[in-house]
Amino acid sequence: FNLLLGALTAPAGRRPAALPGDPGLGADWTPLTPERGSVSVPSGWRVSCMAQQVAASDRPALEFVIDGHAALRQVERELAAAELADDPLRLAELHARFADLDGYSARADAAAILHGLGFASSAFEQPYRTFSGGWRIRLNLAQALMRPADLLLLDEPTNHLDLDATLWLETWLMRFAGTLLVIAHDRAFLDRVTDHTLHVHDAHATVYRGNYSEYERQRAEAMLLQQAAFDRQQAARKHMEAFVARFRAKATKARQAQSRLKALERMEAVAPVYADSPYQVSFPTPERMSTPLLNFDRVDAGYGGTRVLAGINRSILPGARIGILGANGAGKSTLLKTLVGALPPIDGAVVRGANAGIGYFAQHQLETLDPELTVLQQLLAARPGGREQWGRDYLGGWGFSGDLAERRCSVLSGGEKARLALALLTLDEPALLVLDEPTNHLDLDMREALALALQSYGGALVLVSHDRSLLARVVDDLWLVEAGRVTTFDGDLDAYTTTRTPVTAARATGHERRTARQESAAARQREKPLRDQARKLEARIDTLSQRLRAVESRLADADSYRSLPPNELDALLAESGRLRKDIESAEAAWFEAEAALEALTQGST
Repeated sequence: FNLLLGALTAPAGRRPAALPGDPGLGADWTPLTPERGSVSVPSGWRVSCMAQQVAASDRPALEFVIDGHAALRQVERELAAAELADDPLRLAELHARFADLDGYSARADAAAILHGLGFASSAFEQPYRTFSGGWRIRLNLAQALMRPADLLLLDEPTNHLDLDATLWLETWLMRFAGTLLVIAHDRAFLDRVTDHTLHVHDAHATVYRGNYSEYERQRAEAMLLQQAAFDRQQAARKHMEAFVARFRAKATKARQAQSRLKALERMEAVAPVYADSPYQVSFPTPERMSTPLLNFDRVDAGYGGTRVLAGINRSILPGARIGILGANGAGKSTLLKTLVGALPPIDGAVVRGANAGIGYFAQHQLETLDPELTVLQQLLAARPGGREQWGRDYLGGWGFSGDLAERRCSVLSGGEKARLALALLTLDEPALLVLDEPTNHLDLDMREALALALQSYGGALVLVSHDRSLLARVVDDLWLVEAGRVTTFDGDLDAYTTTRTPVTAARATGHERRTARQESAAARQREKPLRDQARKLEARIDTLSQRLRAVESRLADADSYRSLPPNELDALLAESGRLRKDIESAEAAWFEAEAALEALTQGST
């Protein structure tokens, strides 16, 4: 990005006319010139950059976004001067230019961008300086989108966005008529908005034709000749295959097995890209877990007596994989904070099991790291009595090997702080991981390592993430936070994405949109009885399996045969056989329901 800006620098050392006064460019953009060779670009190109840092000001959010359209602001200033000078000819000329620049729709366009990025209308007049860091980044992005451009440069635009805002941004960029150059670590986002991939590795840049998935395929093919690079991937593959072989025929683990089967299918093409990954991480499974781990009993949740969510009746069982969906401001954070105990319920009760330790990752946790401690010292402070060599070995898997473990937390990047926070999260072997946007700032190698670690984790998981690739690979159930309620989303992630992706008039008429919504609702209604039946059968199988384990535990105890009367012993043996038959019957019914649901789903598509 900086090299491109350097190529656009005027001979006198000043930026071209399209760039001066652009407040969104920011001081963090420093143009560079190539040490060798040259960069040629079309003359007169308008360039828009997303700034990472902007000086705080009292500028209202809506005005700040419109400021990105520097040419429009210049015409506005000239109009004001012409009005003071009472120059009708000049005013006529300027009004024509104002119209050509779409000045009359500028406020509506800026408001649409802000709304798409998750801002409420009540925040439009709020001063820039009053927003938190993540919301300022959104404002910087909005300003970059407002600026007319032939070349749009975006650096990690999806950081600090939720899933709904990410889907809106994708649609906006897919309609963008200019050239887009974007750095991002969200593979689903890259797949939708790019058609070429520039891979920078070992001081070399290689262009691949196609989106990110196509890049992975092409690079994987090139790396197939380097068989030794697959050692780590093969170990991970064997681990997954062992899980699938063990659990694929058991209904209670069928969903997890299916998710790992999908991961195995994908690893065939992706793994070579990550064969040289510096990360080797895992989340240890606790020895004991309560059933259920946690139960919401008619919970109302909110702040200071103000209800945000009402009537929550939910349970989290060991091994659950739950993804939380919902628009910005719907109450996802309220739900998570109530879940982990950071926010007491307004009404009702949150009942936690005796063996239900929680590992909670939230963005604010990056700020709790002691800036004066080194990475190693931070780890050893969290695990008193831990040996230094153990700490170095442990941190090495999280990308802090050698001298990196001696770096002070104050100089760590956002991604490094996130990695360290995740590393600290696993020390107490939690039975439930609650992760709120854990992939912000993480590179693709680390996201891949995180996904593999979560797939192998034996505890329960509750995840909020705008990274659809991570959600698709590690969650089995979706909870929707909407209209003050928490409900089960009867559909998969693709169905949710379809319902939330903005549709423009150019792509579909209002009638088509209504028809699509009606068809989607009808499909969910047809699928609901089968999904409910499968869910009830899963619960029944789980209950029967627990009873069978209790009976077999007594039968496995030698004292039972010495102390129990013959009739009680016969009753236990009979109950064991009956429970086995009941489980077999329930599993057969579950498979039938799943097969019927799959056939119905395929038929509707």
